[in-house]
Amino acid sequence: MKIRFLIPAITLLALALPAQKKFMQSKLIIFDPGHFHATLLQKDMYPWLDKRVTVYAPLGPDLLDYLNRVSLFNSRADHPTHWELDVRTSADPMAAMLREHPGNIVVFTGRNRAKINRILAALKAGLHVLADKPWIITSADMPKLEQALKLAAQKNLAAYDIMTERYEVTSELQREFVSDPHVFGKPFPGGIHNPGIRARSVHHIMKTVAGVPLKRPSWFFDIAEYGDGLADVGTHVVDLVQWTVFPDQPIDYRKEIFILHGNRWPLKMTREQFTRVTGEPEFTPALASYVHGGVLDYYCNNSVAYTLRGIHVELEIVWNWEAAQGGDIYEASFRGTHSKVEIRQGNDESFVPELYIVPMSNDVAAAVDRRVAALQSRWPGLGVVKSGEELRIVVPSKFRVGHEAHFGQVTNHFMDYVTSPKSMPSWETPYMLAKYFVSTKGVE
Repeated sequence: MKIRFLIPAITLLALALPAQKKFMQSKLIIFDPGHFHATLLQKDMYPWLDKRVTVYAPLGPDLLDYLNRVSLFNSRADHPTHWELDVRTSADPMAAMLREHPGNIVVFTGRNRAKINRILAALKAGLHVLADKPWIITSADMPKLEQALKLAAQKNLAAYDIMTERYEVTSELQREFVSDPHVFGKPFPGGIHNPGIRARSVHHIMKTVAGVPLKRPSWFFDIAEYGDGLADVGTHVVDLVQWTVFPDQPIDYRKEIFILHGNRWPLKMTREQFTRVTGEPEFTPALASYVHGGVLDYYCNNSVAYTLRGIHVELEIVWNWEAAQGGDIYEASFRGTHSKVEIRQGNDESFVPELYIVPMSNDVAAAVDRRVAALQSRWPGLGVVKSGEELRIVVPSKFRVGHEAHFGQVTNHFMDYVTSPKSMPSWETPYMLAKYFVSTKGVE
């Protein structure tokens, strides 16, 4: 059975704005929006994107949650959006999407195991692809990832994964200071017990997104479907490491990355917790092998150690049930011959990330002052204060836009590649391959 319906703005979403004189060049397709990241891409409007969006999905709770969130964006009092959703449900939404082809950009989020096959099919059909991480969750799919990236280049299409954390201001600034040889010096290679780079990411199962308590689908907890923590959110951390220490440089994962060891451990969830976050009264059958004594062993936590061009790197990806205060946490330390450049979070009541520079030579403070002065054109009001023997970079509040706003920044950047796919930097493809090599091999 096939169901197709257009959600009228007056019933689902708020009163429609006056009709545009002409459609924009780009039209969006949302496919099976099983993750809230699909809606965060639509938290704002884009002048280059048509307000009419075609949605392909099976009729079910994932689709209804997506529709509800877009409805809230359209009906909010402050800067409401005005999306018009053409929702098309069927038993085989992928076949319908490829056959009908109502737009030129398709967004994939949610179920990760089948994502790379969907990406390949969309590229073969001539669609630009903006897909949430991860594109793959097992190293056996690395050849498919390479095929997808080659196909996009051959067909002059943009294919991009949503690396929002590159747009966090403290991460951008960390990259700037690590790239300054007068501040950072050269990367410290370290050793397996004293790595030159450490990073830690902490996420939480229970959270609020766009003002609404987050409900997670039951398949989110099936690691065969969604992946371990390192294979999923860990892709951001792996990306930030190479993006920071080797900016704009191609990385050959076959020759320049060596996995040393990894570890995994579960977050133990009671049935009551599972019901609270999913709405399901019992653990679903797909999770049966991970349920022991009425408790789910959710294997979402990983650590991995590897070398990147001889630099020892250690990462830890952790999921907690719920934050006592604040939200998700990212901390990272890059050690150079002149200083350590560190993002710290959770050390005070504000729980906002802060950037610190720990000098190891007398000339570092003056070099930091010069760099801060040079960065005023991009971040006016940026400052530096001494905190004991350390230097803290003072970031004006207007640049702390938050995680949800980063989705709009990524989407606008992606449009540059849609307009001119060849403008995508040559290092992005080897970066993606390197990132997914670490995230999948690290899990193994």
